[in-house]
Amino acid sequence: MKSPTEIVELMLSQDAFSQLLGMELVAIDKGTCTLRCRITLEMTNGFGIAHGGITYSLSDSALAFASNAHGFHCFSVDTNIAHLKKVSLGDVLTATCTESHRGKRTGVYVVDIQNQEGTRVAYFRGTVFVSTEQW
Repeated sequence: MKSPTEIVELMLSQDAFSQLLGMELVAIDKGTCTLRCRITLEMTNGFGIAHGGITYSLSDSALAFASNAHGFHCFSVDTNIAHLKKVSLGDVLTATCTESHRGKRTGVYVVDIQNQEGTRVAYFRGTVFVSTEQW
C-alpha cells in the first residue's frame, strides 16, 4: 500500500484546480492534512475580498487528502462551511484537516482555516464515503 505522501503527491499531480489555486502541501498523515495558499487578485470577488469558494476549495482539498491518506479511495458526500472573518488580498491561508471519526464506510473531518496572523477565518466540516478501492 502507498504511503500518505505518495497518495497525496499522486492526487495533487492530477488535481489541476488545486494547482491553479497554488495550494502547497505543508503536512500529511493518515487522517490529517495541512495545506497553505496565498490569496491573489484572481481569487477576489466584487467586494475586493477573497471569494468564499477559495476557503471552501482549500478545505475540500485538505479533506480529500486527509481521508485518502489511509490508502482507500474516499469521496465527499456532505460538506459545509462557516465563513467567520473576511479574507483579503495577500492573506496566506492555512487549512488544517483533522479526522474526528473513521468507520468502515464513512469518515467525518473538520478543517480549521486560519490566516497568517493565526486568526480563524472559516470552519469546515465534511463527511466522506470510504470505498474498498485501494490506492
